[in-house]
Amino acid sequence: MSAEFAGLSGLRGRLTRWLRGSGPSQAADDGREALLLAAAGAGLPLAPAAHPAADYRCSCDRVGCPTPARHPVSFAWQTQSTTDRAQIERWARHQPQANFITATGMTHDVLDVPLEAGREALDRLLGAGVEVGPVAESDDGRLLFFTLTRGTPEDEDEWWPCELDCHPETMDEHPGLRWHCRGSYVLIPPARLPGDDHRSVYWVRGPEHPLPDPLSLLETLTDACARHVEAFGL
Repeated sequence: MSAEFAGLSGLRGRLTRWLRGSGPSQAADDGREALLLAAAGAGLPLAPAAHPAADYRCSCDRVGCPTPARHPVSFAWQTQSTTDRAQIERWARHQPQANFITATGMTHDVLDVPLEAGREALDRLLGAGVEVGPVAESDDGRLLFFTLTRGTPEDEDEWWPCELDCHPETMDEHPGLRWHCRGSYVLIPPARLPGDDHRSVYWVRGPEHPLPDPLSLLETLTDACARHVEAFGL
């Protein structure tokens, strides 16, 4: 067995133990911390987030939390988000159960699509030789495509807010697609989701892949989402 393969297998094993909530072991923290630092090293700003608690609850203890284990722990998450290695190490070690979010619209955006549509689109994009950046899969049924940010265009009509599918006038054009940009965030791998089945958010393609222009992926993603909606009668 090569040293590289052995190291990768060991990292996966440590992460599996952490994702299963087996306790804040140092070995598990090492693997989690390495992935968080890799994301920050790729320019993705991070901030601590809530994590799953017993009985499907959220660690924030808010009664009826609408997004358990999926939201930042601080209202100041946008200014708190950072790529600073030392700060992320401190957070990871002092909050061994915490998930982390990455704030979008600073250096990157995220195109968030239904899982099956995303898988279809990913196969088509790779088959066509399109440069696809980091991609994460969430066990709650979403695929996340990380791209360069569109920033803050001078013409506000050119700015598309998060959750395009929440607006009736965009449903036909962008069914099921959420564009996380300015003022939004997503969970960054590795992250744990509530439930008894060890659901998680994990990399399909890691942050070592360069971020592409979002417009290079958009047509393929919206086309796949439209077929997904039609096929399932959504």
